[in-house]
Amino acid sequence: MQIPTIVGAGLIVIGAGLGIGRIGGSAMDAIARQPEASGKIQTAMLIAAALIEGIGFAALFAA
Repeated sequence: MQIPTIVGAGLIVIGAGLGIGRIGGSAMDAIARQPEASGKIQTAMLIAAALIEGIGFAALFAA
């Protein structure tokens, strides 16, 4: 592997981790504001996190 490829893969992982962390934090804020909607919020959060993770894996294989 070349150095730019390794750096690019690292940036991909960092970006995916930040995105999933931001989604989790926003979901927790939303659940704190509206506890009765926690099921819908958690479902949307898990779907979004799975999509971000999938894009991260696809980008890693492309790098």
